[in-house]
Amino acid sequence: MDFFELFMQSLPRFADGMRTTLFLTVAALFFGIILGMIACFFKISKLKVLRAIATIYVDIIRGTPLLVQAYFLYFGISQGIGITMTNTTAGIIVLSLNAGAYLSEIFRSGINAVNKGQMEAARSLGLSYSKAMIKVVLPQAVRIVIPSVVNQFIITLKDTTIISVIGAPELMKTANIIVARNFRGFEIYGMVAILYFIVIFILTKISQVIERRLSNGKSKSSQSA
Repeated sequence: MDFFELFMQSLPRFADGMRTTLFLTVAALFFGIILGMIACFFKISKLKVLRAIATIYVDIIRGTPLLVQAYFLYFGISQGIGITMTNTTAGIIVLSLNAGAYLSEIFRSGINAVNKGQMEAARSLGLSYSKAMIKVVLPQAVRIVIPSVVNQFIITLKDTTIISVIGAPELMKTANIIVARNFRGFEIYGMVAILYFIVIFILTKISQVIERRLSNGKSKSSQSA
């Protein structure tokens, strides 16, 4: 069986694995954005308790390898507390926690990048701090962080390969199963590398287009001002 025949034979399984990979990535980014926003607001809160909670969460997640987090959640917690979960659920939780920690810093840097005069001007017009944040600061911060969020999507997509260690049926796990059956690791892993490259290349180009359009829009608005 030549390379092309092997690829066509493995394509349906690759398609299933890629669907799971994209599902894990999208779900993790969705929940990661929620966690990241919460941690971000905790981090910039005036309450020390909230800042401490956010700092501990971010430091623990960013200070430990994703592989260790996956093992701890799927094997450690399930044995220690007796909570059972599917490998896909565990994968989404781990990737969400990981993405949320990094996104919180992305959101915080975006908020800090907004000119402080915007908040002061909004407050001088009679808006409360929360309304000024929601209506004035956040829309500008979102515009700033969009390219970084897309980049985090790419990173999370790559991180799904690590989730294969707990048995989640994503693309890498699918490749391992195929190799275990036909012992043609060179060809199969080469195909997987090509598939990942194609998807990540497309996402990278999308990120560059978004960043370029945002930069052009920003320059036009500054010129009109």
